[in-house]
Amino acid sequence: MTTWRRHPGIRTGDQLSLGERAADKMRNSMGSWAFVFISLAFLACWMLVNRNTGFDPYPFILLNLLLSCVAALQGAILLIAARRSDQISSELAQHDYETDCKSEELLTALQADFEQLTVQHAAQSRQLAEILTLLDTRQRENPAG
Repeated sequence: MTTWRRHPGIRTGDQLSLGERAADKMRNSMGSWAFVFISLAFLACWMLVNRNTGFDPYPFILLNLLLSCVAALQGAILLIAARRSDQISSELAQHDYETDCKSEELLTALQADFEQLTVQHAAQSRQLAEILTLLDTRQRENPAG
């Protein structure tokens, strides 16, 4: 299972249209090893059943017609699946962009706060130095204190 299904920036379930759900299912089924093995098993069974005496004997003209139709449909299905994958990538990129914008705002606010704290720290350090200088001066003037 792909991890983008749990990504907060990707629409899932009822948020998707019927076509989007169908494209996802087709992509996940036709782009799998299970589909390849089932197809190979189907072809092997067809050839075994129709060796010389079946309803489609060698050179399997009906099978060739069937495979040509499947190939034509698969081309369209792959284009639909590719477009859906592009849409998912676009949604991920949009989510990343929005997250980056929020992070930039947060970092700008933190930088301003840090600069303010730096100014306050410098002012307090100066005040502390003045107080220590004043105390040191008083102790020198009144050593018995």
